[in-house]
Amino acid sequence: QVQLVESGGGLVQPGGSLTLSCTASRRIFSSNVIGWFRRPPGKGREFVATIAWRDGNTRYTDSVKGRFAISRGSTDNTVLLEMNKLNPEDTAVYYCAAGSTRGATDEMWYGSWGQGTQVTVSS
Repeated sequence: QVQLVESGGGLVQPGGSLTLSCTASRRIFSSNVIGWFRRPPGKGREFVATIAWRDGNTRYTDSVKGRFAISRGSTDNTVLLEMNKLNPEDTAVYYCAAGSTRGATDEMWYGSWGQGTQVTVSS
């Protein structure tokens, strides 16, 4: 299984921006799908965004549409999550995950997970 490492989290003020990176231990295959999920304080893990590596097709949860952008990084083992107009409700541990089901929003379709990176939105 591929190992994934998230980075880029931190503390940001409301309205600010952060870009998270997900780095895989090997080249991401064209059949792979990379997803971002998050776990807000006291809540369950929820879907944020996903990208199909082969063609860059993306899908987002409604609450982040127009604010977040998932993309393939500059190397063949990196996926980015650009987050803009952050608000306190975006505070969570963010996880990236690898799977092979295009457009999947349920974590059951992802077999490899990173350890997560904390994002805190607060003034």
